[in-house]
Amino acid sequence: MVWELLLEHLWLVIISVAVAVVVSVIVGVLISYYSGAAVTVLTVCQILMTIPSMAMLGFMVPLFGIGFTTGVVALILYSLLPIVRNTYTGIKEISPAVVESAIGMGMSEWKILTKIKLPLARPVIMAGVRTATVMVTGIAAIAAYVGAGGLGELIFQGISRSNEPMIIVGALGVSIIALAFDFMLSWGEQRLASIGKTREVEI
Repeated sequence: MVWELLLEHLWLVIISVAVAVVVSVIVGVLISYYSGAAVTVLTVCQILMTIPSMAMLGFMVPLFGIGFTTGVVALILYSLLPIVRNTYTGIKEISPAVVESAIGMGMSEWKILTKIKLPLARPVIMAGVRTATVMVTGIAAIAAYVGAGGLGELIFQGISRSNEPMIIVGALGVSIIALAFDFMLSWGEQRLASIGKTREVEI
């Protein structure tokens, strides 16, 4: 049972973050070109992130019902701010000289984005992904309250039955997953940072 719930928890987090990365990077890139929209978009993302998790899940239930989908949608919304903000910041912090050099070489805007901007912004984007992943790993435990599954079920069942070992197993499982994600993504962030520095020197 514990292993099944652990896999459910991992699956819930991975799907949510994967969808959030795709959506957030696209949004972050767009607002880097349309700076007027940046404040509005980031404010909306910030408002979503400040909504208490139980309230967010409550808002989702009438739309998606009880179950896995409700948990995924809520976690996606919580993941947006760190990744959108870091994508926008990472692109905006690229030296104008690097971009001008690429333009001087005759590169199209699409190539500048895909070959210069995004590769150089990857370490900052990865930092946002890391923050979002660790954060939603914890929130995913609460999503079990609306039938999303995962280790949160152990915690809630333990509370209802006054079963302390069950609560501890669930809490430890969530903590271990969060620490594992943090370690792996931290390593990936450092790797991308070193690759990005090498690339910037080459440019």
